Amino acid sequence: MGGPEAPPAGLESRLKFTQMSGDLRLLSGNAHPALAAAIAGELGIEVGKMEVTRFMDGEYDVKIAESVRGDDVFVVQPTCQPVSENLIQLFIILDALHRASASRVTAVIPYYGYARKEKKTAPRDPISAKLMANVITMAGANRVIGLDLHADAIQGFFDIPFDHLTAQKILAEHIRRRHLSDIVVVSPDVGGTRRARDIARLVDGPLAIVEKRRPKDDVAEVLNVIGEVEGMHAVVVDDLISTGTTLVGVAHALLDQGARSVDVMATHGVLVEGAIERLSAAPIDQIVVTDSIPNPNHHDKLVRLSVAPLLAEGIRRVHEDRSVSELFV
Repeated sequence: MGGPEAPPAGLESRLKFTQMSGDLRLLSGNAHPALAAAIAGELGIEVGKMEVTRFMDGEYDVKIAESVRGDDVFVVQPTCQPVSENLIQLFIILDALHRASASRVTAVIPYYGYARKEKKTAPRDPISAKLMANVITMAGANRVIGLDLHADAIQGFFDIPFDHLTAQKILAEHIRRRHLSDIVVVSPDVGGTRRARDIARLVDGPLAIVEKRRPKDDVAEVLNVIGEVEGMHAVVVDDLISTGTTLVGVAHALLDQGARSVDVMATHGVLVEGAIERLSAAPIDQIVVTDSIPNPNHHDKLVRLSVAPLLAEGIRRVHEDRSVSELFV
């Protein structure tokens, strides 16, 4: 008589990994509990019980209300406004999970704060994005899941695995639903050309690039539009929208070149105070962002797309030790 049947090819390693890493657990800091709940819904699980509270002097305290020993734990915490407070929360949560003997701790960071300081642009500048990567690792993260980083090079700042997801397909699908033809995808600067080119490929449209110079932080001057935009529906694609000032200038430049309409879209709607008012007063038809960052702004021009299904699938694949890059094919 033969022995027990061998499991199907590939299943043995997945079972071994699951046994090693334990159950999938999802926790959330205070930065964006609504997104964590949506991700949990996609995964068919509940958000774990944890409290992030403050002492009277403002210091944070974390209490994990259930055992995570031996579990594969994912912590959802975008490091958005207030950036420094949300980072401190993340550091303390990671430390608590590490000390609670979780088998593996993955920081799910839909928006990575301090990403705009990924290199020195002047003497004596800090490289804040690298510093944050160091502290996240030291705090206890074994892995990171990120979404549309401001600079791809930030992945290399981590000495632990980093899965870099992108919302490009989500944005492209919205473009296809909105305009059936005559679309031109526009990069608001030369540095964002690759991002815009990838979305242009997904919607089968041409690419245009806006040339600009930045005399100081959060200020940009539009110099030239490279590419044909006359008679086209221009869709300006960026990784984030902060003040909106640059996009207002880009919209005017595109319309001056004969564009029929202008939409602006980005994965991360940072949207600092006054940004929505600035953008809504400009000749922009639609402002599209995802829910990677919580934002109380409401306006007829503002559209929010959910990244919860994307992040949930990324988490599921990491937990099951499956390819994450297949999400981009």
